[in-house]
Amino acid sequence: MVEPESGMSDEAYQDEILPLVSRTFALTIPQLPAALRTAVTSAYLLCRIADTIEDEPALSASDTYIFLERFTAVVKGTETAAGLARDVVPRLSERTLPAERDLVANMDRVMRVVGRFDERQRAAIRRCIEVMSRGMHQFQRTASLRGLARSSDLDSYCYYVAGIVGETLTELFCAYSPAIMRHYAALYELAPSFGQGLQMTNILKDVWEDRSRGACWLPQEVFSRYGVDLAQLSPERSDGRFHAGMLELIGVAHRHLRNALAFTLLIPGEEAGIRLFCLWALGLAALTLRRIQTTPGFTSGAQVKVSRSAVMMTRTLTSLSVRNDRVLQQLFERAARGLPLADGPVPMEPAAAVRAPAIGEELGASKRLGGSLP
Repeated sequence: MVEPESGMSDEAYQDEILPLVSRTFALTIPQLPAALRTAVTSAYLLCRIADTIEDEPALSASDTYIFLERFTAVVKGTETAAGLARDVVPRLSERTLPAERDLVANMDRVMRVVGRFDERQRAAIRRCIEVMSRGMHQFQRTASLRGLARSSDLDSYCYYVAGIVGETLTELFCAYSPAIMRHYAALYELAPSFGQGLQMTNILKDVWEDRSRGACWLPQEVFSRYGVDLAQLSPERSDGRFHAGMLELIGVAHRHLRNALAFTLLIPGEEAGIRLFCLWALGLAALTLRRIQTTPGFTSGAQVKVSRSAVMMTRTLTSLSVRNDRVLQQLFERAARGLPLADGPVPMEPAAAVRAPAIGEELGASKRLGGSLP
C-alpha cells in the first residue's frame, strides 16, 4: 500500500500506485511520452477503481450499481470523490487487494490530476468510465458458470471492458499529436480491436481462475457445436472438444490482434514510445495465444503464461525495429505463427443501448468510417 509522503504530488502518487495495481501497464505506460503518460495513467487508474467496485463480492448487485453510478458522477464532476471514497472503502472486504483499497481511498488525487487536462482528454475519460461502468455491470450481475449465451454477448462484454479503452486511447493519442490526429477516422475504426484482442486473450488464459470465482465469459453458442456444456465444465472434464471451442475463439482473438497491429502502424514512426506501448502488449498477447493453443490441458493461467525470456525478447526486438513497419509485421507473423485465424471481419461495434458518439465526432473531427474491416 502507498503511504503518501508529505508534499507528494498527485502525479507522483499515480506513478507509485500504478505498479501495485497493474504489472502490465506499469511496464508499457512509461514508454509513452511524458505529456501523454500522465493522462493514460489517470484513465487506467479510474478504470481500475470501477473494476474494483464491480468485483467486490461483499456488495449486492444493487449496491454495486449505485456505487458505479456515483463513481460516474464523480468523473463527470457532479459528486465529490472524497465523499464516495468514504462510503465505499469501509464496504470493501479482504478480497480486495490493499493497493486497490488504497487507490479507491485516494480517488480524489486521481480526479485532481484529471481536472488539469484539456476538455477533449476529460471528455474521453468521462465517456470511457460511463460506458465501461454501465456495460460491465450489465454482464457482471448475470455472471455464472453457464457462460455467455452467444458469441455476440462476448463481443459486447469485451467492448465494454476493453474496446472502449481502445477508443479512449485513440482520443488521448489524437489530442496529444496533430500528426496522429490526421489518421483519426482509421484509428477509431480499428480502436475496439486493440482492446478486445487483449481482453479475449486474458479471458482464454484465465478461464479456470474466472470459474473459481463463479464466472465464465466463454460463449455457450461456440461450445455447443462441439458438444460441451459449460455449466458442467471443470479442469478434469476438459478434453479435445473443449479445446476445439477454445481454438475457434483463439482465431477470433488473433483476428482482433491483426487489426490492432494495423492500428499501431497508423501511429507515425516518430512516436516510438506510443508504438512500443501498443507493440509490447500485442506481441505478448500473440505469444500467450500460442501457449494456450499448444497446451490443451492447461488448468491455470500460470501454465500458459509467457516466459520472462520471451517478454525480454519481445521488448528488445520491437524496440530495435519500432520505426520499421515491414520488420514489425514480420515479427508479428513470427509471434502468431500457426495460430488459427477467424474468417472475415470480427465485430467491433458496441451494443446500441450504451453507445455514445466518439469525442472526435462531438468536437467536429473526422467522422468514423463505416463498415467492418477485414
